[in-house]
Amino acid sequence: MMKAEPWQKAEIPGPKKALVITKPEVVVAMIKRAKRPILIAGSKVAEIDIAGEKLIDYVIKLAKAGKIPVVATAHTVGEFLKRGFKPDGFMPIVDIANRLKDPEWEGLDGNGPYDLALFIGMQYYVEWLILSGLKHFAGGLKTLTLDGVYHPHASWSFPTLSIEDWAKNLRVIIEKMEAGM
Repeated sequence: MMKAEPWQKAEIPGPKKALVITKPEVVVAMIKRAKRPILIAGSKVAEIDIAGEKLIDYVIKLAKAGKIPVVATAHTVGEFLKRGFKPDGFMPIVDIANRLKDPEWEGLDGNGPYDLALFIGMQYYVEWLILSGLKHFAGGLKTLTLDGVYHPHASWSFPTLSIEDWAKNLRVIIEKMEAGM
């Protein structure tokens, strides 16, 4: 069953809420359409197990398939490096959020601001606050969460999904990106 209600019940997101992603192909199209996407991987990517695989492994496959720069937050940089994947940057989540709001920040590579920020694997309440700040103060930045729970402050979000449906969606996104859809 798909729910487009915040996972954290006591919080009220306001009148502007995330559009619900009903098909994983929508994510692929959005990534392809973006001029400068960036993927922010939270501390939970190294801990969450999805269908027998760590979430970090899905993140690495997606980053490679879409040639998307990755920012590792918290302690995840070590987990990425253990897997032979070097993130494009690593910094605290609050730091990358502040940089994404800064219209003068030229990005990790100095080539200009990002137009699409993908988020995955953070504590729900932290991601809620980060997305809220970006929604209100980050101008032209669109946000998309790849978590299996609904985040109303993102521009786009999956509804709350079962682990199986979440894994299926992530697999479809990776397969379509690898195929060059």
